[in-house]
Amino acid sequence: MEFWENIWNIIWLSFSIMVFFAYLIVLFQIIVDLFRDRELSGWLKTLWMVGLIFIPLITSVVYLLARGRGMADRELASRQAAQESMDNYVRSVAKPTSAEEIAKAKELLEAGAITEPEFVKLKDRALASV
Repeated sequence: MEFWENIWNIIWLSFSIMVFFAYLIVLFQIIVDLFRDRELSGWLKTLWMVGLIFIPLITSVVYLLARGRGMADRELASRQAAQESMDNYVRSVAKPTSAEEIAKAKELLEAGAITEPEFVKLKDRALASV
C-alpha cells in the first residue's frame, strides 16, 4: 500500500508544480501587458501591481476577466509591429535583383546621368552576378 501512496504523492507533486508554473506564466504575461499598455495611467498600473503582490490570485483572475480582450489585442499589435520592423530591415539590407539593377541603370541612362558604355557595363555586371 505504501507504494501507491508514493505514486499518488509524486503525481500530486507533479500536478502542483505544473499549476505553479502555469500561474507564473500568466503572472508574467499580466505584468508585461501592464507595462505595454500606453492608455493605462501610471497610478492604475501601480494599483494593479500592488494587487498582484499582495493578493495575486484574485487580482490575476480579475485582470484576465476585465482586460483579457485588450491584452490579446495589445499582444497582436506588438507582434505585428515587430514583424513589420523585421520586414523593413530585411528589405533594407537585401541585395537588389538583376532586373532591379538594370532598371535603375536604365533610369540613370534616360536621365542623362550615365553614358551608353557605362549602362552596358552596369548591365553586364548585373547579369554576371546571377
